[in-house]
Amino acid sequence: MKIVLATRNQGKIVELRRILDDIDVVGLEEFPDAPDVPETELTFEGNALLKARAIAAHTGLPAVADDSGLCVDALGGMPGIFSARWSGRHGDDEANLDLLLGQLSDVAPEHRGARFVCVAAIAWPSGEEDAVEGHLTGHVIGERRGTNGFGYDPIFVPDDETRTTAELSPDEKDAISHRGKAFRALAARLHA
Repeated sequence: MKIVLATRNQGKIVELRRILDDIDVVGLEEFPDAPDVPETELTFEGNALLKARAIAAHTGLPAVADDSGLCVDALGGMPGIFSARWSGRHGDDEANLDLLLGQLSDVAPEHRGARFVCVAAIAWPSGEEDAVEGHLTGHVIGERRGTNGFGYDPIFVPDDETRTTAELSPDEKDAISHRGKAFRALAARLHA
């Protein structure tokens, strides 16, 4: 079975191909006329399903999409679904990091609890769909560390770890990440 990954985010594509290594996946680069699907829903699941449905309808192939973000306790769960565009421009990782660090600058380390959340969804052209959720809990630190990963990885330290997710190797990160958990659960359902 061939599945389309409904994303143009190259960091995410590389990560998902590692996680779904036993499934034949293609990216949107094979469908240059595929629509950009705005994330207009107010939940991770709603946005993931919205993207998966649109790409399945466009390509005629099963489509996998996700929506993920960082939920910071001291900010009432924000940036949450707005993580990729927290600073106002979608995908500006540096500006997003700067804004979040500024917002937390006077928050004590013991109050910087956070979790990464990912909902992975699949939609078939027939209209069937499924979604699963994965989490990674930890805390936000006050400075960037590490060069692996993308997004908020340089400032997030998982529970039971001293390194940020940007300091972990790709295999270490995949083993514990919110995205890894969600996509492995989705892959298990596909193989069931």
